[in-house]
Amino acid sequence: MALISSRTILTSLSLFHLTLSFLFLTNPTAISDQSIVSLLGDSLALPPSRSFDVPTPALAFLSFLLAFLAISDLATLSYPDEISLITHWGTQAPLRVSICFSLSIYSFFFSPSSPIFYHHDESAKSRFVNHPNMHQALNNNPGYVPSGWGGDALKNRVFFTFVFVETMAWFWTWVTLGEEQQGILARAARERAKRRGSGSF
Repeated sequence: MALISSRTILTSLSLFHLTLSFLFLTNPTAISDQSIVSLLGDSLALPPSRSFDVPTPALAFLSFLLAFLAISDLATLSYPDEISLITHWGTQAPLRVSICFSLSIYSFFFSPSSPIFYHHDESAKSRFVNHPNMHQALNNNPGYVPSGWGGDALKNRVFFTFVFVETMAWFWTWVTLGEEQQGILARAARERAKRRGSGSF
């Protein structure tokens, strides 16, 4: 049995999204100045984004979407476990893991600091992976070509941190749901049998 139930993890994730929604609307700098954002950004040489310095209409829109997602996710937890945790979240969790993991791969490996696709100097070409250097990545990376469809807006430390944390959280949820599935189905079967038994008298 899991140490923390999937219902608790899903509730915590929804409350996390509500908190982010509030901060994006009122004080986005509080998000971009977080230690985990700086730690991951500096270690992966991801560029900072000045877009989070002041509230903007785009951040207000993002805030609404996060709040809508959080409230919708909380509402699904009011259904019986068999419907909510097995049917709904059994498909949502792997889907969200896949999307967030793909976005985190894109955000890092296609950024100017990519250690694989863009080489910063001639000596780096002889190595398959080298530790990224933010100064070189941002100022001296002739191999880097910005994406033409606006995807460069996803190549910053705040976005990468968000999708990285989401990937870890949704993977944890997915694994926990798998551990709980048998117990939930057995409990639902017992409840159905009990209702049938009480209805026969």
